[in-house]
Amino acid sequence: MLPYEKYHVFNHANGRENLFLEQKNYAFFLDKIKIYLLPVCKLFSYCLMPNHFHLVLEVCSEEELFLRWQKPGSKSGFSEKELELKISRSFGNLFSSYTQAFNKVYNRKGSLFIPSMKSELIKDDNSFCKVVHYTHANPVHHGFTKKMEEWPHSSYHAYLSDNMTKLEREYVLNVFGGKDAFLKYHEQPIDIKYKFIE
Repeated sequence: MLPYEKYHVFNHANGRENLFLEQKNYAFFLDKIKIYLLPVCKLFSYCLMPNHFHLVLEVCSEEELFLRWQKPGSKSGFSEKELELKISRSFGNLFSSYTQAFNKVYNRKGSLFIPSMKSELIKDDNSFCKVVHYTHANPVHHGFTKKMEEWPHSSYHAYLSDNMTKLEREYVLNVFGGKDAFLKYHEQPIDIKYKFIE
């Protein structure tokens, strides 16, 4: 993953386990996202499902990352490989921190997430809209609910309100062509292309 690029990020629980057993687990995971990912990424949408999650995000600029990670007195930047490693470590820290807390609460041991997180580069605005829509429609796709607004653990609700959010809401609505266009787009069936992800 590289600066300025947008990605659809997906990960799943190991085997038949669930990542989220109680309502409080979902909120706790979102708190961990704020701690570990928001300093290095801009978040556009998310959906947390019992055994997996989806995030649509953009890695911050090299300048922003340098300011975050520079050592006192350092004036040089990072190589592309160093940046990729540091970005990857942010995700690793998210998974590790959540797993450690989860294991402690539920008296379990070992890894909770599949080790190889999937990330797909989003190449243009058309693909961006399809992936954001896919993310929000995931609970409907998996049969957890008939309407995406009924699922409490996705960013779709943030786009229905004007409340403060950590999401890049204005940017997303602009890409869709405004709030009305965003809502109309979300009324259509999901693009079959993205079903293979799970």
